[in-house]
Amino acid sequence: MLIIPAIDLKDGQCVRLKQGLMDDATVFSNSPGEQAAHWLEQGARRLHVVDLNGAFAGKQKNERAIKEIVDALGDEIPIQLGGGIRSLEAISRALALGVERVILGTVAVEQPELVKEACHKHAQALIVSIDSREGRVATRGWIQGTQLQAVDLALEMVKLGVKRFIHTEISRDGTLSGPNYDILTELIEAVRLPVIAAGGVSSLEHLQGLRRIGVEGAIIGKALYTGDIDLKQALAAAQA
Repeated sequence: MLIIPAIDLKDGQCVRLKQGLMDDATVFSNSPGEQAAHWLEQGARRLHVVDLNGAFAGKQKNERAIKEIVDALGDEIPIQLGGGIRSLEAISRALALGVERVILGTVAVEQPELVKEACHKHAQALIVSIDSREGRVATRGWIQGTQLQAVDLALEMVKLGVKRFIHTEISRDGTLSGPNYDILTELIEAVRLPVIAAGGVSSLEHLQGLRRIGVEGAIIGKALYTGDIDLKQALAAAQA
């Protein structure tokens, strides 16, 4: 199981939000490049980067900070990038920055045909992020709720050619309250494809639980920054 540190970018800084609320942000670093290099030194094998401003604006807003992260890591470990990527041009631009995979969220709900076309061009470079509150999908930086069930959206995306998913439990993101194992298990059994878990992971016990249900990886944000989880210990636990 992969352990994937998260860097969330707001106004060029590394922050953590609570339940996706932009006015509830804690700044952890003013240097995204240095933060990325730190996780590399600690043994990370992949990095998860989100442009929070982009998620709300619908287009990339922290490109300079993203490039700083890419430059700091070089070819050492791959980066997956999300937040405001809502066109084929934006996908190509993000990949041109040097990230390995691009994360699509809102467009999976609002523009499924774009996802289908993107899968034809960049199938292995795409991840669809399904962000939900107790099973119901939210979009546009998590501020737009829908009646769409997470599992139903995932199955539609599989039909379009999507090969990998992230699921974020919004109500638990930044709260250290633990993953939503029920929804994750339902997703994994439904799609039979790699699923990465995010939201609420804050202990080695949570990681062990995620490994038992078969997730491909776990994205960890706040718990790494607060010290609730030590990255080296988490990496060892994931490989045990």
